Amino acid sequence: MSGSDFLQLKPGDARPAGLTAWLTEGLRAAIAAGRLTPGDRLPATRLLAAELGVSRGVVVQAYQRLADEGLAGARTGSGTVVTGRGPERSPRPAADRRRTLHQLRLPLSTPDGIEIDLSPGVPDLSAFPRAAWLRAERAVLGRVTAADLRYGDPGGTPRLRSVLVGWLARTRGVRCEADDVIVTAGVAQGLALLAHVLRARGTDAVAVEDPGSRGALDQMAFWGLRPVEVPVDGEGLRVGELAATGVTAAVLTPAHQFPTGVVLSPRRRRALLAWAADGNLIVEDDYDAEHRYDRAPVAAVQGSAPDRVAYLGSVSKSLAPGMRTGWLIAPRGMQAELLAAKHASDLGNPALPQLVLAELLGSGDYERHLRGVRTRQRSRRDALLAGLRAHLPEARVAGVAAGLHLLVTLPGPVEDTVLAERVAAAGVLVQPLSWHRRRPGPPGLVIGYAAHPPDRLTEAAARIGRALNPPGRSRSR
Repeated sequence: MSGSDFLQLKPGDARPAGLTAWLTEGLRAAIAAGRLTPGDRLPATRLLAAELGVSRGVVVQAYQRLADEGLAGARTGSGTVVTGRGPERSPRPAADRRRTLHQLRLPLSTPDGIEIDLSPGVPDLSAFPRAAWLRAERAVLGRVTAADLRYGDPGGTPRLRSVLVGWLARTRGVRCEADDVIVTAGVAQGLALLAHVLRARGTDAVAVEDPGSRGALDQMAFWGLRPVEVPVDGEGLRVGELAATGVTAAVLTPAHQFPTGVVLSPRRRRALLAWAADGNLIVEDDYDAEHRYDRAPVAAVQGSAPDRVAYLGSVSKSLAPGMRTGWLIAPRGMQAELLAAKHASDLGNPALPQLVLAELLGSGDYERHLRGVRTRQRSRRDALLAGLRAHLPEARVAGVAAGLHLLVTLPGPVEDTVLAERVAAAGVLVQPLSWHRRRPGPPGLVIGYAAHPPDRLTEAAARIGRALNPPGRSRSR
């Protein structure tokens, strides 16, 4: 080893009469931290002395103290090498990490005994457009400039923001300009930025749907906003009950409510816009806007009130959640604060993936990919729906027209956590509806279908039917 960088020492910090002790402690700390490991060669005494601005005798004495402590020794032809180890950090059991992930409901692998994972919200990752992405990446790298790779606008590259404006206007009815768009690391970061600004403005609570996105609820709570649950029924969020809470901001999924699949009715939509017009903020999570099968999509609420809606979207359900790319379009009165928070958090998203996504959007490859995905997802939905109707005819299935999951409810007084456990025992993972609600309500199972081919979904439906109606058990009618 040559040089003294590994020591991370400043000679000016040492007392003139205590240079040997200062250097010895620095060497001990480097060994303890693992910057020096057994077998590493220490710098030559003259070299280290010159770099640190001390006499060679100080270095010789420090090396001798390490040798006396059994941490270093002289070897013929190798100089002084490290021979001992510093105090080892106690290992954290792997179970600790698994426990944390379980508490967050973020497993990195399928639980033991599960053969078919039907967790909602997971897209078909095998459908990622690798060839189109590679073509777009080559095109971008062929013309990218040095200026494109420097620290840029924390709100995102101008090219992606410009292309998103046209895409969102055409597909979702969003009204904005390129300077209104903030590119984020997914919807989660958009929620975090909004929570930061709302807290700074004195807001301490936010309304959330019940049942609703557990992720959005946990995000708001983590960043210091108290979630206030507002019930959802067959027309979507009960706006009258929202107004009665007195909160000034609400997070909701109006175009395709998670997890019920309900679309906010025209009557409720008008009421929501009237509530926002009184000085309140709608946070619109347009989480799976691309996945529509049997009806035309409902336009985003943002297009009706851009000055009262913070609109959130991402490519997590259309490309892959691991892309960590999304967008936030907020009322202009909030944008300066949001940009400052974005800059402070990460200085902006990586430039190259933004430019590649812009290329996909601009070339039409992104839209062609979505058409193929919709065709596949429709066939998968149909297979699961047909299987449930055949093997669980007493069930009521909702959320069929769009999205990546179905909501199944069964008659009778049942606990959906017990039902989910019985299904898991049959090798199929589903989520109980009670995971996504805070108030008491009807039980149900939330079943994703995007990640598996039709034959696998047919098998899953058969297993679910056998688990919930085993031989000898009379079916509820």
